[in-house]
Amino acid sequence: MDLKSLVIDRVLSRTPLAGKVPGGKVVLEIDLGRGLLSHPPETPWAAMKAMNAPTLTTLAQKLREAAGDEDVAGLVLYAGSAPLTLPQAQELGLAIADFGQQKPTLAFAPALGELSNDLASYLLASSCHQIWLQPSGQLGIGGVHLGITLFKGLLGKAAIEPQFGKRHEYKTAADQFAADQVSDANREMMQAIANSFTHDFVDTVAERRGVDREAVWRAVDESPLTPEQALEWRLVDRVGYRDEAVAHLLAEWGGDDELKPEQLRFAHRWTPGGPAGQAVTQLNSRRQPTIAVVPVRGGIVMGRGRPSGMGEPETGADVVAEQLRAASRDDKVKAVVLRVDSPGGSAVASDTIWRAVHQVRESGLPVVSQMGNYAASGGYYVSMGADEIVALPATLTGSIGVLAGKMVTTGLYDKLGLVHEAIDSGPNAGMLASDQHFTEEQWARLNAWLDRIYDDFTRKAAADRGMDHAQLEPLARGRVWTGRDAHERGLVDHLGGLELAVERACALAGLDRDKVQLKSHAGIGILDRVRPAQSTEQPTAASLASAWTPEAVLKQLSVRVGLPLSSGILEIPQISWGSGATSA
Repeated sequence: MDLKSLVIDRVLSRTPLAGKVPGGKVVLEIDLGRGLLSHPPETPWAAMKAMNAPTLTTLAQKLREAAGDEDVAGLVLYAGSAPLTLPQAQELGLAIADFGQQKPTLAFAPALGELSNDLASYLLASSCHQIWLQPSGQLGIGGVHLGITLFKGLLGKAAIEPQFGKRHEYKTAADQFAADQVSDANREMMQAIANSFTHDFVDTVAERRGVDREAVWRAVDESPLTPEQALEWRLVDRVGYRDEAVAHLLAEWGGDDELKPEQLRFAHRWTPGGPAGQAVTQLNSRRQPTIAVVPVRGGIVMGRGRPSGMGEPETGADVVAEQLRAASRDDKVKAVVLRVDSPGGSAVASDTIWRAVHQVRESGLPVVSQMGNYAASGGYYVSMGADEIVALPATLTGSIGVLAGKMVTTGLYDKLGLVHEAIDSGPNAGMLASDQHFTEEQWARLNAWLDRIYDDFTRKAAADRGMDHAQLEPLARGRVWTGRDAHERGLVDHLGGLELAVERACALAGLDRDKVQLKSHAGIGILDRVRPAQSTEQPTAASLASAWTPEAVLKQLSVRVGLPLSSGILEIPQISWGSGATSA
């Protein structure tokens, strides 16, 4: 007996099969009330806060494994009790729908929008075979509401003068500070985004529920619906309480043997065969080729950035470049998936990551970019160098443009009775300082700089996407596209989530999807966080030190009190996925 077989035999003989239960079957549960993470926590503190919240990646992987497991009877989804973004609903819904091709699935919700719209929760529920709605609940699917707020008047009351340049008319992140009124371009873009979200929702629901699109549009127009209306229009299957839904599935899914409540298991904690099966899987995976998953989260900045759990996450270009270089040197890594969830940031930092992506490709490894909630402006910049781009229909992407400027606060100083004097050692030393206006020469310099960055961005995008510059430029101009619209225009290659990105990476690398392992190149171990790195080529060179500078602490405090901050000149405004308004 070889060493591997001996270890497996020892594990199987000594470890109880914790995945097994009396009756032999389990029903998997996904409870969105416990939260849902798009990415794994990056710090011990963040991991403690999110202890009970599964990640999208974990759920998708578990459902993929469970679909063919004879000990899994089905899946129950508890929806409608927690905020959910449309891209999250789309990605998890794809995983549930794939699982549902082999196992029964049921969704229960006390309400799907209580006096509000909740398209995301209903979209996710529609991926299940059955939808149960509580008798006192309602179905709120009345479309998408986006709001545009401009702050120039408020800034004027404080005698603060915004001075911004942008490329071009759709780069509306500058408008929220510098515009007196909503521009036609801004209104057109936001309306197109709302329409795209709603059309994709209607198309998906009609297909999954087996009803006419006209019927779904009627429900959108007449929303909110009572449970009785939702049942009559075939948008839900049963009206009942949670205990009734659970009792129903336990009775129906067990075959000859009725299932018991003890046979419910959280999907993200389920392991095929229990600890023994997990040990066998880990042993087998050691020899499997690897797909490296490298994340780009939050604002893109130069240097090291800041992980989640310490305010709004930032991605440092140096860290991502190190992770990509490490992946390209790892003999087990056969392809890379760049998982992007970023509204943009620094142009220079984005260019650094873009170059690192191209270097991975030059080393012979295929790279697939997978877009999450956002991959716009700088987020699109880092993605466009990949062999292929995968986006979700509701991903916000594009925004190929640039903006820069400052807030001039000299009037505020006067208003507050402050005396302030600037001392410069050169004519442009204070060009971007807030205590002086741009001179005509400085304004010309700023605009020339914006022109240069925009031209470089668009020409690289055109080359990466296989377009002529004249063909791409009308799609740029700072315009934000949904993933669905970007796909129609050739800015992305495929519509789907991480699983599709992994499948495409396997296809490009000539690998069998069932015989690869995913490995995150995001994490830095606890010991490595305090152990000095030996060179910049080590992925362990990533450090949290920058998160505790006085500037970083002040920035975290600013975020907590609601002050809008930017990570750089390639960024789009954030869009709220809840029922509230959106600033742009």
